[in-house]
Amino acid sequence: MSYNHGKEERKWQRWKQAEEKVLRACGMDESTIEQLRLWDRAMFNSDRRFYEKLQDTGTYFDSVAEHETLTEVYTVEDLLNDSDNVELLKALLTVDKLTLQISVLKMNGYSTNEIAVLVHLSTEAIYKRIAVLKKKLKKFQG
Repeated sequence: MSYNHGKEERKWQRWKQAEEKVLRACGMDESTIEQLRLWDRAMFNSDRRFYEKLQDTGTYFDSVAEHETLTEVYTVEDLLNDSDNVELLKALLTVDKLTLQISVLKMNGYSTNEIAVLVHLSTEAIYKRIAVLKKKLKKFQG
């Protein structure tokens, strides 16, 4: 869940007003209450900056880990066998084997320069083949 500044601001205001009411009832002078308010506001702003930048990825990764089991794809056959979507499989079967091999190498972390050396093509040709494959598979992006 992301940080909601308005909600946190209202919560802080309610807390601060209740605290100041107690401090006044105890007989604290207004200058000390004002100094305390400024210090508390600085702490609130510090927390706000932290929580606005905080990425809430734990729940996302947990939910993905529960629903998906990742399989390793080392060959083109693994890539084709791993596809559950029939339409996606049909689209992959229309792509030439070299482009599929390039995509498998890319999925396994090879750089474009390394792939170019392995398949004896220029890096521009690799980029072009990947772009064409992306264009074909764009409708399956979810």
